[in-house]
Amino acid sequence: MIETLPHLNRIGFPTIAREELRTLQVNLGYRCNQRCRHCHVAAGPHRQEMMSPENVAVVIDFLASAAIDTLDLTGGAPELHPLFRRLVTAARRQGVRVVDRCNLTVLEEPGQEQTARFLADCGVEIVASLPCYLPENVDRQRGVGVFDASIRVLRRLNALGYGRGGDLRLNLVYNPQGAVLPPEQKGLEARYKEELGARYGIAFDRLFVITNMPIRRFGSTLLSRQGFDDYMALLHAAFRPDNLDAVMCRGQLSIDWQGMVYDCDFNQMLGLPAGLGGGSNIHLSQVDPQAVCGAPIRVLDHCYGCTAGQGSSCGGALEGDGA
Repeated sequence: MIETLPHLNRIGFPTIAREELRTLQVNLGYRCNQRCRHCHVAAGPHRQEMMSPENVAVVIDFLASAAIDTLDLTGGAPELHPLFRRLVTAARRQGVRVVDRCNLTVLEEPGQEQTARFLADCGVEIVASLPCYLPENVDRQRGVGVFDASIRVLRRLNALGYGRGGDLRLNLVYNPQGAVLPPEQKGLEARYKEELGARYGIAFDRLFVITNMPIRRFGSTLLSRQGFDDYMALLHAAFRPDNLDAVMCRGQLSIDWQGMVYDCDFNQMLGLPAGLGGGSNIHLSQVDPQAVCGAPIRVLDHCYGCTAGQGSSCGGALEGDGA
């Protein structure tokens, strides 16, 4: 069940509308082999929600009818979905760029032994979570042993050609350890490359820094520690109107495991239907791709998380070359 935090309200966030639809971000389900503290999806091994074969077929049909540029697959761990490969293959046959949001360690799970090779063969771009280059920080946030497993998988991906500056893109994701804004992206990327290269011989293309959103698991943690109001004050104070032009919701739709449509992944977790549905739930099969541009986007206080400081999106910082 969706858990909406009652502390989130609309307090002065500007009105924004959609532009041309370029990206379809699809959450294939909440099952994951990890249970991270910062996870805004509250994913974990116990979650059973998974997209049905019928809805996977709807996604494939929509990619063709809407002339989508990018299919962005997320979860949970999207690779755990039994039709993951079918969806990836269908999208690539249509010439659609596919992004797999991978937690790395899932590629060591039973049954996933050939997934890395599959991703490479299909030319899938990997966006991989690695919240630090120090093992103690990663294991504190994501679980004991996660860092070592992540390093093993990164080496495998490098051996397949990922992260070497060619067509197989490997991007890493940094999330802050707590209720702070992420550091400047370009400088942290240089530090990551230096440390991972020198310590482990690992190469990657880009580092994306993403602000922790005050919803679901992270939002609940803030509430339990009585830090929710302070964090929201931080986001409000760091608001930059220039970031509004580049927020990810302008050019993408977010689809949940039931095929329902949202303006972004965060609104999905809050149960806020897409503005193009007039505030009512709408299924992807009901969406007219030609009617998306110009539709309103639903906003609440958590939207300050995407516009604070250097800005934040699924593709990292919004300002400069981080977008």
